[in-house]
Amino acid sequence: MSMGNLTPTRRRLLAGGAAAFGAAPAILSGIARAADKDFKIGIFLPLSGPAALFGPTGRACAELAADEINKAGGILGRQVRLLPTDGGTAPAEAAKSAVRLMLEEKVDMLLGSHDSAVRGAIATTVKGKVPYVYTPVYEGGECSPNIYCLGETPDQQGGPAIGWLATERKARTYYLIGNDYGWPRKTNERARRLIADQGGSVIAEEYLPLGAPNKFEEAVTRIKAARPDVVLITLVGADNVNFNRTFAGFGLDRDIARFAFLLEENTLAGIGADASRELYACMGYFADLDWPTNRQFKAAYAAKFGDKAPALSTIGVDSFTGIKFARALVEKAKGTDARACMAASEGLRFDTVTAPAIMRGRHVDKTMFLARCQGTKFEVIKTFGFVPSGTACGA
Repeated sequence: MSMGNLTPTRRRLLAGGAAAFGAAPAILSGIARAADKDFKIGIFLPLSGPAALFGPTGRACAELAADEINKAGGILGRQVRLLPTDGGTAPAEAAKSAVRLMLEEKVDMLLGSHDSAVRGAIATTVKGKVPYVYTPVYEGGECSPNIYCLGETPDQQGGPAIGWLATERKARTYYLIGNDYGWPRKTNERARRLIADQGGSVIAEEYLPLGAPNKFEEAVTRIKAARPDVVLITLVGADNVNFNRTFAGFGLDRDIARFAFLLEENTLAGIGADASRELYACMGYFADLDWPTNRQFKAAYAAKFGDKAPALSTIGVDSFTGIKFARALVEKAKGTDARACMAASEGLRFDTVTAPAIMRGRHVDKTMFLARCQGTKFEVIKTFGFVPSGTACGA
């Protein structure tokens, strides 16, 4: 561990110990001053809690991005140093961590891949004092000052998918099922309007508690009786897995299509090949996407982390994109001043591991990929370029 990664107390102890053995304290203090010149990013990742599965991938992808930026000269000539922090805790605890990062570590920027409740707590606490880059799939609508949202929104997922289902599958009736908290409800609020735009209708909508056992048999029985053309799923993690396995166990996968708003490689592996027939997802990234930029990214990822590298998925890779976006933003703004960054963000074009994206209204127009599940793999069946987020915030 370098001196730059130590707390001030430990630095003083080590410096004093070195002096006792005849080392020059000036040399050690010079190292500490050099570390203070690093561009510090406090990065909130799900290191605990229900989404902890994604934490290792997010950390690895962020480290790879920081390495690449540092080899290219850093951000404004300063080397990037990441300060990983748990974003899987309660919102109040995450807010306390944000205060510590700002006051004690004096971070230049915050970056987060975590749930919306934590985002809200951090945004309220930080009050735009430092840029805050929020990277995962989310419900849209975040316009707090100096926050930059990179993740897929309901418009970017549901717009292409519902349009394709209406055109190619002649889908007209939809059954909505999700977990009972903010993201599913707000996502489905937008989905209802997208369905209506395609001439369809929602015949039922229900929400179930996170992690409640033995609940999907009754829900699937209701779906069987309703006979929708499509089930729209806003269940997460293990609930998404258990619902889809139960759905297929009832044999409904033969006749009813399913579209899941949060379906990536880890969740699909849990669902399994026997339960993934006519199951669809629309995301900004799939690990098996055969694009030159993704092949290059995966090669660099494998070279850095080897055979034990955490599995790639859109949640995790979003941290790589977030770090790269941070550099593009700060370099254009020539610093981290809030007004300068918000002004610089408008129309900012930056690279991702698939295709370039453009920020408008502190959200991004991005390429989206509609995929059909084939066993435990995703087969991309249609690509949509520069899909607007549906959210626009003032600069």
